[in-house]
Formats: sequence, structure tokens, C-alpha cells
Amino acid sequence: MLCAVLLGLAGPSAMAEPSGPVNPGSGVGAGAGSGAEAEVARLYRQAATVTRQYEEGRSAARHLRGEKRRLDERLATQRARITALHRDLGSLARAQYRTGGQLPQVARLLLAHDADDLLQGERAVQRTRRYVTHAVTETRRAERTLADDERKTASARHRLDRRTTRLAKLKKTLDGKLAVARRQLQDEAEDAVAVEQCPPVVRLPREAPLPAGTWVLPVDGYQLSAGFDSEGEHWEHRHTGQDFAVPLGTPVRAVGAGRVVSVACGGPFGIQIVLQHPNGFCTQYAHLSAVALRPGEEVAAGQVIGQSGSTGNSTGPHLHFEVRQTPEYGSAVDPVAWLAGKGLTV
Repeated sequence: MLCAVLLGLAGPSAMAEPSGPVNPGSGVGAGAGSGAEAEVARLYRQAATVTRQYEEGRSAARHLRGEKRRLDERLATQRARITALHRDLGSLARAQYRTGGQLPQVARLLLAHDADDLLQGERAVQRTRRYVTHAVTETRRAERTLADDERKTASARHRLDRRTTRLAKLKKTLDGKLAVARRQLQDEAEDAVAVEQCPPVVRLPREAPLPAGTWVLPVDGYQLSAGFDSEGEHWEHRHTGQDFAVPLGTPVRAVGAGRVVSVACGGPFGIQIVLQHPNGFCTQYAHLSAVALRPGEEVAAGQVIGQSGSTGNSTGPHLHFEVRQTPEYGSAVDPVAWLAGKGLTV
């Protein structure tokens, strides 16, 4: 078991939505990318991997601590056994002394009442000797096992602590680099929105396709903020979607298979993508910092279509997710209830 442990790291304001998509900039090859978008995507993947390994290490440490507690109980049992064996050896030695177990063979012959008495005495002495030999062997075996377990435990803890420390330093370094790249990404996205010109399309690596008919949540690691139909000073009427608070540069995924209806940059939604799904509904992903698709492209469920940001009418990094009956603004339905109908709990 020790070996297994060691092998184991805001929505829109009253302003009208842009009447049509703004053509995104020229794209680049898949995975090649350029600028802050590709750098954030690369660092995000690295940081996610290191974070997973770090958390696995912490989990392994918790498991090892549990093993250590069980080992301590086992060692305590062994120590009690060793103590009992030593006590038994002392009792046997004293018994042999009192009964003449150490007397020479000639003395036993002289003191025996008859041959049968002598034979029984000799057998008793032999049994005692065998028991003493066995007890000594068991004592030494228990002591060796105890020492070996103590060495294994100390070595396992040492290696695990070194690995966890190394991952913690790497995680801190990557988090710092990611923070810098995220700020640059947001600055570039805001510059693009200011002139209503979408940043270049950055093709991110595709993951294994999900089975047909699959539906997924648009982001991971989120906290819910403004909900559907809620009131607030950022909207003239009511909020038309569900906001997912996530760090800048978080991958945004298509909730289901579909086609890109529009990619627009500028206005209250900032950088946004609208998808249309085979069931007739459309989903909107707004306040992005980067896009990975062009209008007309087909998308698969779970495919990364962009990166979260804080462009447009936004007070902080988040994804504004909206479900519409048509591609146009003003036909929104409750996205949480809609996702629940697909078996997804927000």
C-alpha cells in the first residue's frame, strides 16, 4: 500500500446589442496561437495539471497519515508482543532454575525415581527448549519487522514531503506567470472591444469528442453570481442570463453541439459568441477575452469556444451565459432550468 501511495500530483445594460457580428481577426493554426490568448491557454493547462498533481499529493499525504496511524497501532501491538515474549523467556528461565532444568544429565539420573520419571523429565526439558528457541526467533523477527516498517514509513513521508514542496513551488510560479498573462489578455481584449474589432481567433487543442447528445456546463470551477431575472443597477430591466464568476482566461465550452451563429465584439456584452443547437435553442457566451471560432463553424459539446474575461458591461471576470429561443437578444429563458432539463445541476 505504501508503494501505491508513492507511485501516485453582469449582463447587459439598456444599450442595444450590436445589430450584426463584427468580423473576427484572422485565425491561426490549431494549438499554435499568438499573443496573450495562447499564453494564457498554455499556462492555464500547465497550472491545472500541476494543481491536480499537488492535490493528488495532498490526498496521498492524508492517505499516508491514515496508514501511519494503522502502522502505529501495529507497531504498538508488536512492542507489546515483544514485551510479553521477554517476560515469557524470563518466566521459563526461572522455572527451569527452580525445577533443575539446568542440572547436568548425571544429576538427573541420580535424582529420578525410575526410568519413566527420567523420560518424562527429559521430554519436558526438550519441550521447554523448543519453546524457548521459538520464542527467541519470534522476538527477533518481530524486532526486524518493526525496524523495517519504521524505515519504510520514514522514507515514504520524506519522499512525499519533498514532492509536495516541489509541486507547491511550481504551482506558485505558474500562478504568478498566469496572473501576468491574464492581465495582458484582458488589456488586449479591452483594446479590441474599444474599436469593435475582435481579437484574432486562437485555435486551442481539441479534446476527445463527447458522445452525441451530451450536454455540459459552460465552465468549471465557478461561483454563481447574478441569476436570471434578477434586478440590479447594471441592467435597466432584469438580468437575462446566469453569471458564472471565474478567473480570467478560464476555458469556456459549448454546452452542446451546434453551429456558431455570430461572434461580436463591442457594446454591453463585450466579446461574445452565440451558438444555435439542433433543438432550436441558442446559447450566448458573453464578456469573453478571446474567441476560438468563426461564424458558421460547427462545434461539438464540450469544445472550447473561447476564454472568460471582463469585457463590455462587466465589473469583474465572469461568464454571462444566456439561453435564447432565437439568436437575438430579448428571447431569453431561464438558463438554470434549461440546463436542469438536460440533466445538469448548476
